[in-house]
Amino acid sequence: MTARTPIETVNLATLYDEPEMPWSRAVEALGEGSLGPDTVAFLGTVGADGRPHSAGVGVVVLDTEVHFTSGTKAYKSSHLAEDPRATVSLRLDGIDLVLEGTAAKVAERDTLERAAQLYAAGGWPASVDAEAPALIAPYSAQSAGPGPWALYRFTVDKAIGVGLRPPHGASRWVFSA
Repeated sequence: MTARTPIETVNLATLYDEPEMPWSRAVEALGEGSLGPDTVAFLGTVGADGRPHSAGVGVVVLDTEVHFTSGTKAYKSSHLAEDPRATVSLRLDGIDLVLEGTAAKVAERDTLERAAQLYAAGGWPASVDAEAPALIAPYSAQSAGPGPWALYRFTVDKAIGVGLRPPHGASRWVFSA
């Protein structure tokens, strides 16, 4: 998740007299590190033909930014190569969160190493490919296809959060015009 501060916050729960939800609630729910297999996360992309595609992804939060992986032949990779705009939808502890923004492949070896360590700590034994800027592992989710897997950094432009327990609420946070 980006460490940026929202430039606008809109309370989406005024109908229910709920207060504006602070961005810090989403940041705290995401935390840092691997979100692990128990956290539901879906990446939404759009193909060149305009058809939407959604796929489950494993997420790590590294330096307050969301990262995910994709196999080189997966729909999501080809979609992101054509159009980096995407969504990441998450069910976190106490909040549903939808992030809108852009995804870019990570080539920095230090970031790849740190992400691999976070994935490994979360239960997926990832490491960095010696030849390519990608992750490798003995296995991955069936839908991910064969490795190596590119690591993507997700830059949030807008987010929507819905509180699942008190204090309830719903807010939209905007980070760029």
